[in-house]
Amino acid sequence: MEAIKLSKHEHKPLQINPIKLSQPMGAALAFMGVQNCLPLMHGSQGCASYTKVFYTRHFNEPIAMYNTSVSDITAVLDGGDYSILMAIENITQKNPTLNPELIGLCSTGLTETKGDDIKSMAKDVELPYCFVHTSDYEGGLESGWALTAKALIEQHTKEVTECRANKIVLLPHVSMQPIEVEKIKDLCAGFGCEVLALPDLSTSLDGYLSQGQGKLGAGAIGITDIENLATSACVVSIGASMQIAAKALLAKNEKIEHLHFDHLMGLDTNDKFVSFLMQMRQIDPPPFIKRWRGRLQDAMLDTHFLIGSSHFMVMGEPDMCVGICALLQSVGGSVDVVISTVYSPVLESLDVANKFVGDLEDAQKYFKDVDLVIGNFHVERLLHQEEKEIALVLRGFPNYEELGNALKNDQLYEGSTYVLFEVANKLREIRHHS
Repeated sequence: MEAIKLSKHEHKPLQINPIKLSQPMGAALAFMGVQNCLPLMHGSQGCASYTKVFYTRHFNEPIAMYNTSVSDITAVLDGGDYSILMAIENITQKNPTLNPELIGLCSTGLTETKGDDIKSMAKDVELPYCFVHTSDYEGGLESGWALTAKALIEQHTKEVTECRANKIVLLPHVSMQPIEVEKIKDLCAGFGCEVLALPDLSTSLDGYLSQGQGKLGAGAIGITDIENLATSACVVSIGASMQIAAKALLAKNEKIEHLHFDHLMGLDTNDKFVSFLMQMRQIDPPPFIKRWRGRLQDAMLDTHFLIGSSHFMVMGEPDMCVGICALLQSVGGSVDVVISTVYSPVLESLDVANKFVGDLEDAQKYFKDVDLVIGNFHVERLLHQEEKEIALVLRGFPNYEELGNALKNDQLYEGSTYVLFEVANKLREIRHHS
């Protein structure tokens, strides 16, 4: 089969069975990662309802989501400005105990087409207000998340000239689960660092049962924390998409050091991360880090023959695909196909014969040539139609099949170890059946 070359544009005019999700969905998820934030979609009820149902099924958690209920008629006759103010007034009056500390407003295709001036609303909203332009006819989930992180920094972080020597800001990409953010924060804290993440879902959609669920975002970072982010000594961006947010923070304080990783999967990249922390704090790593590094080395040896003799397809958000490919290839795996939701320059770095922006219709053409597919819930139905038995590892959005998504860790030495064993065990299953 002729390879489809990576391009900034999709190779066909219509997606038949898409894996891509919209920018407003990424923005809404990011606002859920801010403490006591009220995520507000500026668009029709359908946009917010779909997003709410989608994330409720994926995380198995109640989701905070509101909308301005704009229709095509009211968008033209009344304008979007009126709808925003009315929505905030109605929500706060009907729920007097909400007390949001931030209104997180993201636009949608309808209101972006209309051209609503959502920035000007800030002067009329009494609560702290963050706006982000996220039309759903461009970009995707990953860019919507990244643009929101950038907007929070640009609009709320104060400019300063001093740094706190032990303070670190993490900027995780959208495909990182809440537990993964928590694990990376814990690693930094183990070196004596004060660490914040933006956005931070580790206390929002992590499966912790608490009162008042689903009314406001319950992220681990508050508006006061965001205002003081520029006092950090270092910002660590994880995922190519998050570099725009890192640049926004560097503009607030030129003394901040920027450390970037396309992913934190596998031995080499985590060695670099730990080495940086050791150098920054001038201390040896905690014992648990050394033990997990040794376990990862052992896992690489144990899984080498299974993974090294197998062929893989990876599909999902670009930042997620890059990390998974690097880990599989580090133990000899042959990644033959990468299907991305959207184009990202980081995909150019992949040593993969077939890499392109596509959909599940494209994936079906390559199933017969691979042993294992890493993708979302919708892949499972298609694999059942194949004559050849193909293993599946569920990753990305959505995952309606498995419980405990938020607690699945693929990052650092520990998470990389889990992934290698999961993949190898899936391969053993299909080989025993065949």
